[in-house]
Amino acid sequence: MEDSEERLLVLEEHTLSEDVGFTGDGSMDKNGNPVLKHNTGNWRACSFILWTECCERFAYYGISKSLVTYLKTRLHQGNVTAAWNFTTWQGTCYLTPLVGAVLADSWWGRYRTIAVFSAIYLIGMAILTISSSLSSLQPSPQLNYVSPQPNFSQYLLFFTSLYMIAIGAGGIKPCVSAFGADQFDETDPIERSNKGSFFNWFYFCINLGSLAAGTVLVYLQQYYGWGLGYGVPTLFMGLAMGSFFIGSKIYRFQKPGGSPITRVCQVLVASVRKWRVQFPLDNCCLYELPGKNSAIEGSCKLAHTDQLRFLDKAAVVTHTDSKHGNFSNPWRLCTVTQVEELKLLLRMFPIWFTGIVFFMVCAQDSSSFIEQGMVLKKQIGSFTIAPASLSTFEVLTFIAFVPIYDKIIVPVARRFTGKVRGFTELQRMGTGLILSILAMVSAALVETKRLQIAREMGLVHVKVEVPMSILWLVPQYMLVGLAEVFTSIGQIEFFYDQSPNALRSVCTAFALVTVSLGSYMSSFVLSLVSYFTTSGGKPGWIPDNLNEGRLDLFFWLISALSLLNLIVFLFCSSRYRYKTASV
Repeated sequence: MEDSEERLLVLEEHTLSEDVGFTGDGSMDKNGNPVLKHNTGNWRACSFILWTECCERFAYYGISKSLVTYLKTRLHQGNVTAAWNFTTWQGTCYLTPLVGAVLADSWWGRYRTIAVFSAIYLIGMAILTISSSLSSLQPSPQLNYVSPQPNFSQYLLFFTSLYMIAIGAGGIKPCVSAFGADQFDETDPIERSNKGSFFNWFYFCINLGSLAAGTVLVYLQQYYGWGLGYGVPTLFMGLAMGSFFIGSKIYRFQKPGGSPITRVCQVLVASVRKWRVQFPLDNCCLYELPGKNSAIEGSCKLAHTDQLRFLDKAAVVTHTDSKHGNFSNPWRLCTVTQVEELKLLLRMFPIWFTGIVFFMVCAQDSSSFIEQGMVLKKQIGSFTIAPASLSTFEVLTFIAFVPIYDKIIVPVARRFTGKVRGFTELQRMGTGLILSILAMVSAALVETKRLQIAREMGLVHVKVEVPMSILWLVPQYMLVGLAEVFTSIGQIEFFYDQSPNALRSVCTAFALVTVSLGSYMSSFVLSLVSYFTTSGGKPGWIPDNLNEGRLDLFFWLISALSLLNLIVFLFCSSRYRYKTASV
């Protein structure tokens, strides 16, 4: 009788929840209360988040696209020093998200992390603007070919501002996309579909900010001074913060789940301590909390999977556990959900690894593609095209194709596949990997033709440009842009959807780390190529005079590595098991 009354009470509460219209994914308001669907979250809340991201990227690219120029012209640094300072700062910007993500998922939550780190970012931008505006905070101008070096305080102020921005980016990058996706209820089919569109428009805003920075800000910095060139993005960053806080009342929040590092260690320790324990005949006998609530704050229960069975021993209830009733020590006994959380991370790792090679291809658009453009004919009538400006075609392709993908391709694909988002995240990522291979093949074919013209005209041993239009490089830039629409967005969507609920910021941060590791891998491959191809006094594949080199072979090498990476990706994705919530 009591069981019947309890079931009736639960049914009445569920019916009341549906009638009132609360979200079904456990989201709350700022005060920790359940939230209603009709007046919180969704696109209304996301408009503030997308604006914040667009302004932050506008500020970031406004610095990164011209930082080397500033270091050389204002701080009088040499090529090597300026390049080293730039790459170190950029690498830091893509590594600090790991810190911000752990803080968000463990203790602060995404909203508070974004707020705190945005303030650090804004202060850094303000200091940078002041540093670049006041002559007393900069070294004296060059005089008679003598370049005075900055004093310690000038260096300290400038690099303090620069690394405050890097720290600020570390809290914003991994949290803002996850926080935006949190505004859509996963249990609602319509809102779940909108979540897929959100990631498309999120990356659209990133590239819009990049395009504006590469045109408007670079122009202001060149013709109106660095003070104004850095002051404008500082103003926009301040407006973005204000906009972000205005939306606080309509945001949906998720509880932080505690330290993910601790939970991972608990599963490993518990499974090792029980390595001799036999598995129960029925997986239902593995330990899990009764009811629908998970032991991990902010996370739903996960269904048991048969992969990585050794870890299941952490959830085996031994005779000792039953005898003493000691079910509260996670270092001895973990829930199935906690074990599955670690399994999810391990299953995602091979997919994560393939992203490194993809971003190695993307890194070519700011390195070897530019070098290739420097030895092609840059004159188009009376207009001269700077090789670095060709990346605009990549950005424009991205911006133009995102609406096409979201509004045309997805609805058409949905009719054939029956999937809400048209394709699975892995199918989308695989398509981008294929396009990245085509981009490198295009670059290799263009370079092969360029070297043929150089040989025919006797320019091999002359360090001059070849009479072949630089516009032949446009297809490879456009293919990289298309590849990013598929793989970059698909990757961030995959890591958000497939990560445990309480680890979404951390997994997003790991997705961002692949960008940094892709650049490092490109440098590593380049070093190996230089080492092995310059032995015996040979000029190598990539000498100072590219007419004497074989840059085409370097592009074919990257193509081959990308093809191998695609094969690994297809193998791993075919064996991947998608996350399933426990019912």
